[in-house]
Amino acid sequence: MQWNVIIPWKQGPDTKSRLGGVLDARQRMMLAADMSRRVVDCVAEVEAVGMVRLLAPAAPLDWPCAWVRDEGRGLNRELTAARLRFGTSRFVVVHADLPKLVAGDIARLLAAAEDAGAAFAPDRHGQGTNAVALADVDPFAFAFGPNSLARHRSQRLQAAIVETEGLGFDIDVPEDLRGISAGRILS
Repeated sequence: MQWNVIIPWKQGPDTKSRLGGVLDARQRMMLAADMSRRVVDCVAEVEAVGMVRLLAPAAPLDWPCAWVRDEGRGLNRELTAARLRFGTSRFVVVHADLPKLVAGDIARLLAAAEDAGAAFAPDRHGQGTNAVALADVDPFAFAFGPNSLARHRSQRLQAAIVETEGLGFDIDVPEDLRGISAGRILS
């Protein structure tokens, strides 16, 4: 059985708003689109992945994945609805702002979830959650937001914790941009 992956992407001029001091709205939207596309491409390379879906307000043109409309109910409610809609087992959420992600990171996350029933990928600060892989049908309340890792772990004490540079390095604040080569985005 293959994994269903959903990649949430906040589109529009409010995307990555905490980068507003160093990037204008157009640059932030381009950065977010580039990172999202890269995450989709990395995830699609993994043999164990069956379906990749992008959760976003608008469908991107010519992307190699399915699209699920974000109805504006908030990330956690949208993910809960998607899990119910697409099946409750072998369900993965991978955030779209992981510029260092490689396919091996996803393969490692899925293998860990197979062994433990669930796996979480913390951000590099050890507080947020950048990916969740659920291999079973047990209830799970998505709790993305501040200190999400602790809230996720409290629901699945046996869950594996998968720490890689690619899964841990997300882009939230201007200092994070120093860790990537943004090339044309910042020019």
